[in-house]
Amino acid sequence: MQMNMPIPLVRDLVLVGGGHAHALVLRMWGMKPLAGTRLTLINPGPTAPYSGMLPGHIAGHYGRDDLDIDLVQLARFAGARLILGHAQAIDPVAKVVRVEGHGDVAYDVASIDVGIHAQMPDIAGFDLHGIGAKPLDEYARAWRDFLARAAAGKVAPEVAVIGGGIAGTELSLAMAHALRAAGCAPAATKITVVESGPEITTRTRAARRPLMAAMQALGVTVVTQARVARIEADAVILQDGQRLASRFTLGAAGAFAHPWVADSPLPVTDDGFIKVDAQMRVAPHDDLFAVGDCAHMSHAPRPKAGVYAVRAGPVLFHNLRASLTRAPLRPYRPQGDYLKLVSLGGKTALAEKWGMSLAAPVLWRWKNRIDQKFMHMFRALPQMPAPTLPRDLTDGVRAELGAAAQPLCGGCGSKVGAGTLTQALSTLPAPTRSDVLSGPGDDAAVLQTGGQVQVMTTDHLRAFTDDPAMMARIAAVHALGDVWAMGAQPQAALLSLTLPRMSEALQARTLAEIMAAAGQVLRAAGAEIVGGHSTMGAEMTLGFTLTGLVQGRALSNGGGQPGDALILTRPIGSGTVLAAEMQGKARGEDVAHLLAQMARPQGDAAAILADQAHAMTDVTGFGLAGHLMAICRASGVAAQVDVQAVPLYPGALELAEAGHRSTLHASNQSAAPVQGAQNAQNALGAQGARAALLHDPQTAGGFLAAVPSQGAKDLVQALRDGGHCAAIIGALEAGPPVIRCV
Repeated sequence: MQMNMPIPLVRDLVLVGGGHAHALVLRMWGMKPLAGTRLTLINPGPTAPYSGMLPGHIAGHYGRDDLDIDLVQLARFAGARLILGHAQAIDPVAKVVRVEGHGDVAYDVASIDVGIHAQMPDIAGFDLHGIGAKPLDEYARAWRDFLARAAAGKVAPEVAVIGGGIAGTELSLAMAHALRAAGCAPAATKITVVESGPEITTRTRAARRPLMAAMQALGVTVVTQARVARIEADAVILQDGQRLASRFTLGAAGAFAHPWVADSPLPVTDDGFIKVDAQMRVAPHDDLFAVGDCAHMSHAPRPKAGVYAVRAGPVLFHNLRASLTRAPLRPYRPQGDYLKLVSLGGKTALAEKWGMSLAAPVLWRWKNRIDQKFMHMFRALPQMPAPTLPRDLTDGVRAELGAAAQPLCGGCGSKVGAGTLTQALSTLPAPTRSDVLSGPGDDAAVLQTGGQVQVMTTDHLRAFTDDPAMMARIAAVHALGDVWAMGAQPQAALLSLTLPRMSEALQARTLAEIMAAAGQVLRAAGAEIVGGHSTMGAEMTLGFTLTGLVQGRALSNGGGQPGDALILTRPIGSGTVLAAEMQGKARGEDVAHLLAQMARPQGDAAAILADQAHAMTDVTGFGLAGHLMAICRASGVAAQVDVQAVPLYPGALELAEAGHRSTLHASNQSAAPVQGAQNAQNALGAQGARAALLHDPQTAGGFLAAVPSQGAKDLVQALRDGGHCAAIIGALEAGPPVIRCV
């Protein structure tokens, strides 16, 4: 019999930064992965803006999403783990990258593509009142806010740009166009470009005249041979004392290396850029590469331009694979000249090459086609063939897989269904020991240990992210939820871990990340990791067995009373978002937001509710409806839920409307039907999507508490003041256990 043996992971390839070259590497890796390599991308955010479309976005021709490469979707396509955090340092000898909020990430081969910044801290007041043209996302966010306030008349439409090079002039034109399009009066609009030289800087003298003409047409003023002394909230003060009115001051006077790069032990130029050879290696470190604007090509110096990073992508992809397979590397030979297309505010552009220039609307359309073609590579990632099923299948296999034969979800979406579990638990006899105070069915067991009441629980999760540290944080918060929901203080933890097959070196690295992240969460909650068990298997699974100590009574599902208000402390929809993310359909920003929320501990929320709650549980695998039904059954009451009041994670409703469902959804819906939900939602035009989310399995979900109606609003306010997205979502009422949608 032929067996498909899984290939162990043996080496780590780490990409630091989501620049253009790395984005191309990820796309190519997804189409041609290298077995045995664990690929990691480190980036501050879930998206990476494409610089070529920034001026068009600032001018208002493109929306924010139009210029963003979704790194979450791209990482999923490439089979890479994505670590969201700022790189802070690199040690090329120890071969580790330090990531803010994460710790050290080890590598065997790494590449750096973190771009540049345009902050100007040497100018007094810039940190408080200025913004650099790079990083692009920070500039774009600040500009959108300023433009909205200027259009509403809340701030004067006055802008100053420090730097009269191509970047400064192009962005000044874009901002001038946007202010006019927003309805700002031309007489009140002031755009000033401050240039230290005698005239604006262009690649060719022929380009200077059309650029100046475009600036004059849009009312942009150029102040030459000027140096900035300081920046104030409403002005730029020049060294000669001249005061230039500005409510939005942009720094575009050059490209600066990130401080952590410039101060690293890597070989860098005098201005802090990483020196690389013809193969893009950071000599003498043959296992480290650098590319894009953060790198200096010693063999072929070139200006900072995105076109070089794009052209370098395929060569970098080859050389990274070659380093991991001991194959020959290729040199990167950048072109001597390139076509520069400069936007002129409106939908017209200037072309520069070979010392010549031309401005025309048709050139903007040409530029737009080039930019859209590049972005299309990441908006429409290739559909790789899915594993095919055998021709002959046992009857029932296709029904179990479902019509779409989607992969099994991670987290709570992969749990055993509520009906099956309830049936299994019903076969257990009632406890006979006097020190076992509860039977199966609640969040945790309640035990009497000497004169102390102790709770004990166990929970584990099938991984839904390849970032071990993030998975460890979420799994710890998820397991702690059972202890907190009982009103207990966490005490001790045992870790249960299954790792996919990998080399001992990668095992050690992975365990170090997991232990550091889990330990941080558990120690902050008052618990200590005292041991556990580890093994290797087909995939990563993380779990914890926890004990907690109760002062007073232990909360349970029972105890809810008619008239109690129902408080939910965290949004729902995590199962739907995670299921869609597995298919590359969820927005990266929504996924990043979800992961951050799930990793946030909730002990403070439980403490706020514990003294007032008649009944409390954490909402996990059986969904909001399933866990509410457990309270209803244990308390002998009915419940009504205002589905419009239930908070949802960003993106969850849209994905539910598109038909995305977690693996456990159908089972949850059968186990805890909600009366009137479908009709109520159809009347609201959501076609049942909100009702469907009531059955969505949650991972590290919020607390559901039944509290006296008097004072419920104060509890919600206290939770919100603590940063929790809490809401009153309904009430308990007299009657047999049933949930009604209102």
